[in-house]
Amino acid sequence: MDWEEKNNEETDGAVAEAEESGEESTEEVEPEEEHETAAQRKAREKREEEEREAKARKRRLIPPFVMLLAGAVVSIVMRILHYELQTMLIILLCVLLGFYFVGRILQIMLDRFELQIQEAHMEEGEVIEKEPE
Repeated sequence: MDWEEKNNEETDGAVAEAEESGEESTEEVEPEEEHETAAQRKAREKREEEEREAKARKRRLIPPFVMLLAGAVVSIVMRILHYELQTMLIILLCVLLGFYFVGRILQIMLDRFELQIQEAHMEEGEVIEKEPE
């Protein structure tokens, strides 16, 4: 008897024993499916979309908030240090523009992170594998 025949006999015996004992064969194991009605799925998708929109609205406020906070700090510091008005306005304009772009970069990074998390969540939800026992 060669190796292939011996291996086939062992696997056939294991499948027969599993069937007799009431266990399912590892080849025939199907992932447990949670049955979700169309209405439930539609409601869940709508709720997830509303959550994404709410997060996006909040994230749109990041660049202006960062810009105005930096502008307030710089204005107070320059006023305390007795800068001339024209110099103060030029510096303030540069700081506002700079921190607007910093806030925008922060917003873009957060958008990308959320997109990566959603993609990972979708991949995790699609593939359900049962660990061997």
